[in-house]
Amino acid sequence: MDAVVKKLLREAGRTYAEEAQIPLKDQPAPLFKLLVLSNLLSARISAEIAVSAARELFEAGGGTARGLLRMTWQDRVDALGRGHYVRYDESTATRLGDTAEIAQDKYGGDLRRLARDSGRDPQRAAELLREFPGIGPTGVDIFFREAQAVWPWLRPYMDEQARKGAERLGLPTDPKRLADLVPDKDLARFAAALVRVAKDKKLAESLTAGRKVVAGGR
Repeated sequence: MDAVVKKLLREAGRTYAEEAQIPLKDQPAPLFKLLVLSNLLSARISAEIAVSAARELFEAGGGTARGLLRMTWQDRVDALGRGHYVRYDESTATRLGDTAEIAQDKYGGDLRRLARDSGRDPQRAAELLREFPGIGPTGVDIFFREAQAVWPWLRPYMDEQARKGAERLGLPTDPKRLADLVPDKDLARFAAALVRVAKDKKLAESLTAGRKVVAGGR
């Protein structure tokens, strides 16, 4: 494994699901939590605040579709506020309620059914995900990037942000070539780390110190 890749995984290789204390598994509750997190991360707000807000929602009982539906709109606003997600708290509280309702009504709260209904085709799965309010292309990217840890049929998933991070490090930008740099089990961690590099120039510089970077990879 490339020395820079090893250093990247060591210093920044933590998925956003891990940060939100989601032990990601191919099970209803973790997958729904990932959907909520993807929704929160899609807004123009820092990842740290989105993760904090997700944790507050889950601790308040909103870690399943049924649980989120049991919370009142004000309960959701309050949880988002505790996570400092205040700029979009009211509209997001409404959106998450609608998300929980769709997840419960259409999939019985189990997003494995979404995978099944899509025929495990990424393009079709993306279309179904975009039926949830607040999930656009960015939300799909976030969900797929993380879900590839438990849904092998998504691999390798390296979105535009991950590829931007790879370019900053002088790594290949082709998803398949990038995927060859790490074991399959590390793909989600690798993608999340590359996104952090895309968003943090200082991190990129620290990782490539003393190494000649060739734009576009090798």
